[in-house]
Amino acid sequence: MSSSADRRPARARRRIPRGWVPDQHGAWAMLATPPLVGAIVGGASWWHLLLAAAWLSAYCTFYAAGQWLRSGRKRRYLPPLLGHGAVLLVLGGALLIARPGLLHWAPAYAVLLAVSLVCSARRADRSWLNDIVTVLAACLMTPVAAGLGHDDWAGSRSAWIAAGLLAAYFLGTVPYVKTMIRERGNVTVYRVSLGYHVVLLLAALEAAWVPRTAWQTWLLVPVAVGLLLRAGLMPRRGRVRPAVVGAGEVVATVLVGAATLAIV
Repeated sequence: MSSSADRRPARARRRIPRGWVPDQHGAWAMLATPPLVGAIVGGASWWHLLLAAAWLSAYCTFYAAGQWLRSGRKRRYLPPLLGHGAVLLVLGGALLIARPGLLHWAPAYAVLLAVSLVCSARRADRSWLNDIVTVLAACLMTPVAAGLGHDDWAGSRSAWIAAGLLAAYFLGTVPYVKTMIRERGNVTVYRVSLGYHVVLLLAALEAAWVPRTAWQTWLLVPVAVGLLLRAGLMPRRGRVRPAVVGAGEVVATVLVGAATLAIV
């Protein structure tokens, strides 16, 4: 029999109305890492705190909008959409007033956002297309954060290399996470995930062997080996709770982020 202490977290979760807090555990690592890496590469400043707050608010607003569209525009999903949207309006407006160069990124994010919201409206928010678009939007924050406060709003070469490394990793999490949860037991998806991580390892080996590259590039090899082993072995363990999968994503993301910073 469960104790009252065991039941308390469940009651606490039920006190939060649906739609206010995103429930995708692994998404938080993907949300935080690109802007953090970009800030470190470009030189962190106090403006990055405002950028982080606006980015978090944007994600919560995006999540609420997706829930509202997916539900067929039901009224109960409007309060979180309007609430998060109002916070985003204040934080995002303040950031754009202070750093108007960020508007250069508006067209790219407008396209990515439009594709993702169409997926949500069609109840395809778990589709491959939407997952890939979400990854690209998150990783694009690396050069955005790196260029914040600089005349070169597009970010440096190092920022784009970092964004590419992060994107290579996060794109691999799309098939991997599917093999662990929604497509568990699907041989085709498992092979796609395994094949992608084999290519990732080969690319890491090739990058490490390029003449005159920094020795830190070799850090990609053990990271790629670890990701390949994870993609090959973890889906064979049977059912794993989504929270555990998400925790694993956080650990892997920390390792990839650290390797990325060491290289760039």
